[in-house]
Amino acid sequence: MNQDISPSIPGFLLLEDGTLFNGRVRGREPARALPAVAEVVFTTNMTGYQEVFTDPSYSGQIVVMTTPHIGNYGINAEDAESASPQVAGVVVHELSDMYSNWRATGDLMSWLDAAQIPLIEEVDTRRLTRHLRSIGVMRGVIGIGEAPDAAALAALDACPSMEGLDLASRVSTRSAYTWGNPNARHHIVAYDYGIKRNILRIFGENDCRVTVVPAATTAEETLALKPDGLFLSNGPGDPDAVSYAPPTIRALTSAGIPTFGICLGHQLLGLSFGGSTKKMPYGHRGGNHPVKEIETGQVFITSQNHGFAVEGNEKGINGAPDLELTHVNLNDGTVEGLRHKELPVFGVQYHPEAAPGPHDARPLFQEFLKALPKAAK
Repeated sequence: MNQDISPSIPGFLLLEDGTLFNGRVRGREPARALPAVAEVVFTTNMTGYQEVFTDPSYSGQIVVMTTPHIGNYGINAEDAESASPQVAGVVVHELSDMYSNWRATGDLMSWLDAAQIPLIEEVDTRRLTRHLRSIGVMRGVIGIGEAPDAAALAALDACPSMEGLDLASRVSTRSAYTWGNPNARHHIVAYDYGIKRNILRIFGENDCRVTVVPAATTAEETLALKPDGLFLSNGPGDPDAVSYAPPTIRALTSAGIPTFGICLGHQLLGLSFGGSTKKMPYGHRGGNHPVKEIETGQVFITSQNHGFAVEGNEKGINGAPDLELTHVNLNDGTVEGLRHKELPVFGVQYHPEAAPGPHDARPLFQEFLKALPKAAK
């Protein structure tokens, strides 16, 4: 299907180290969204761009798509991981002017345009990715023209570093809501630090009713809901900045509630039991990251999206003697999974719900459900 091709004008992406990448900005009214400043990261996902752009874990980031041709299957009503695009900007080599898919309801550029998300194409994304891979992710600005003007430079200079940012409270729901069958067997309370809808879909498919609560919900408020299990979601930003979470998590897990954390939720579990986290040079983002399960030696290909990691190695989790390592990244040895030695508590850094990505780790949801009270209704 031909899309209503949006106009393009000269544009640029300037990184904070002074490296300039030229391209063309697309959109009906690009000036509304520009200049756009944020941390610039790359993802290796070959498909699933709609899921990527709506993943709240990408809030506050300009996303570089390493796959050179983007937009060929349009967008649809089923694949969104939140109510709207979450990214601060999109960088591609080539934006498709045609889309074709039986589920498609429109084209990618119009969808981004409606949300005032800027897109710049005709960028040398191979060179850009290699630069970020070598130097590390950094702040950047997308603007109009061949080179940055004073306004773009000032915006870039004012852009905060990702370290120290509590973005979870920005993307979290403002009020609690429920998902799934009201008469489901299990009741899960999910802390929304930036939760993806596919997590909720999977719980719903497994006879669970989920009460999704704001990130700063107290332990007392959660206990009053009488959950069978506790879920700690993915989300953006620096886990150290989510300082209100660890005391709550400690209170709830000490009550014996089975607990499962993913991504930011996994990092917060590490912090809750004395561990520490660190900013990674360029993070893990994409659907092809190999992870080894320590106990069995089995290797999973996983979907990931994070720029921070729990500190530790195969000997254990730094500063957290009550935790043990369960999974390790085969590319760089970083912590990919942890488990409490006594309590029914575990977390993984990667995304077993995929969306997009492989389903190798989907059984982790079953592991969590098996820990829930058998008498739950």
